[in-house]
Amino acid sequence: MRIELRESPFDPYAEVSRFQSELLAPHTGQYGATSLFVGTMRDFNEGDTVEKLWLEHYPGMTERELARILDEAAERWPFLEALVIHRFGAIEPGENIVLIAIWSAHRSASMEATRHIIEALKHRAPFWKRETLAQGYRWVEKNTAG
Repeated sequence: MRIELRESPFDPYAEVSRFQSELLAPHTGQYGATSLFVGTMRDFNEGDTVEKLWLEHYPGMTERELARILDEAAERWPFLEALVIHRFGAIEPGENIVLIAIWSAHRSASMEATRHIIEALKHRAPFWKRETLAQGYRWVEKNTAG
């Protein structure tokens, strides 16, 4: 399982392709499903236009919590491999914030594990969001529902 936190933008589909060709090549034929979740920055929140997002995290602690979340998912659903990439720092509308990719033998395991991981990440991972609005800044106090 690979977890990466990045300050720079990334192409989730290139990342999945690279991971699959480099690290999963020896396992070709062992997985029949790949489930992806890509979270992208919206230009609105709570009825306001959002011009930019600043995303902070607690280095070390964030990676450990993400690893715990992946371990929990692996205990519940049999999957072969996982890739999680999450941005931090300055993020513009339309840029990708998070990628979760799960490879498993069957679709239900990959899809359910992916959903569990994103929901747990949104509620438990130590990230803090500050939005830039036309009228100033605000810290996001709670995540939007599903």
